[in-house]
Amino acid sequence: MAHQERGKLVVGLDIGTTKICAVVGEVFENRVDIIGVGAHPSIGMRKGVVVNIESTVNSIKNAIAEAEMMAGCDISSVYVGIAGSHVSGQNSDGVIAIKNREIRQDDIEKVVENAKAVPLGQDQEVIHVLPQQFRVDGQGGIQDPLGMTGVRLEAEVHIVTGSVTAVHNIIKCCNRAGLEVDDVVLEPIASAEAVLTPEEMELGVALIDIGGGTSDLAVFSENCIQRTYVLGIGGHNLTNDLSIGLRTPMKEAERLKEKYGCAISAMINKDQAIEVPSVGGRKSRRLSQRVMGEILEPRVEEMLSLINHELVNSGVKSIVNAGIVMTGGTSMLANMLDLSEQIFDLPVRIGYPRNIGGVTDIVNTPQCATGVGLVIYGMKSEGGRSFHQRSDGGIGGLARKIKGLFGKIM
Repeated sequence: MAHQERGKLVVGLDIGTTKICAVVGEVFENRVDIIGVGAHPSIGMRKGVVVNIESTVNSIKNAIAEAEMMAGCDISSVYVGIAGSHVSGQNSDGVIAIKNREIRQDDIEKVVENAKAVPLGQDQEVIHVLPQQFRVDGQGGIQDPLGMTGVRLEAEVHIVTGSVTAVHNIIKCCNRAGLEVDDVVLEPIASAEAVLTPEEMELGVALIDIGGGTSDLAVFSENCIQRTYVLGIGGHNLTNDLSIGLRTPMKEAERLKEKYGCAISAMINKDQAIEVPSVGGRKSRRLSQRVMGEILEPRVEEMLSLINHELVNSGVKSIVNAGIVMTGGTSMLANMLDLSEQIFDLPVRIGYPRNIGGVTDIVNTPQCATGVGLVIYGMKSEGGRSFHQRSDGGIGGLARKIKGLFGKIM
């Protein structure tokens, strides 16, 4: 192959509860090629929060090394995903007077800054400020008011906050693994970049990303985010229930879930038997596969019902006209779609990463949606860094992390 122009490099790092996934994207003018992927079991995380720094750093290093080897490059900075039940979202608005002249960029920044001034708990900090719409002299639905004339500018924004400690610990782990953090991104916002279509975001869609430790919800309508919510139950809870119910080690419960798991027990043939390893050196047992379904179904139902409850209570269910898109490893459970459609009473589809080139066969799974989404998010926010660039900057840090949060209008 001749020396062709290399694109810019953007790396997404999805630090999950069950796995850490690094995705390297090469960004060209009109496309993204995924050129490297590395995944490693996540040790040191619980429900999206770092509980052991050393273990998390090692897991990150392993995932990054694998991605570097596949992509043939050095990775020095990443867009990192964050989730966890410490994350919460709220809508807010701000207003400033313009004095009947053209609206400038600094006015837009000022009105968004005003909208951002919400009371935060002591341990909370702002992760995202996502503008939803602007109003000029009461005229709403404006995506970009730059250059318009008026006397009063209002902004409606969605603010995502998270625990200072949780955010700092994730950044610290990345820094300790030799990485600078370009930005910290809420995971469902990243996943949305990878799996939702523009039509869905316009019409109204709910994205549910079921990870290992948490289930994350993001609702979009009229091309902007309306609601975010994190539920502290995920695939890990299903594995735990199986481990207890079948009296089998966690590792075996995870394997059985992936191989035979089903969200609707009635769909399983009663006579299907499975081999279940025991604990403490006892002999394996043969059990009806339906027993697994009977353990999993109530938990999945509980998880989806809580999310449905949130959609209804927050008043956004009525705008979800295009239905639900599910992603994350647990969305692959057999009959998950059927159970979800029953509970939400809306059409449901599984979200796979779209509009990417490169090693698509490897990343074309719901498990990689967040990693790919982080790459697309990074591409949109700064066009990536140059290939092979090694930066010596120490901590990417919060000063840089909160840079340019404006302008990332979904």
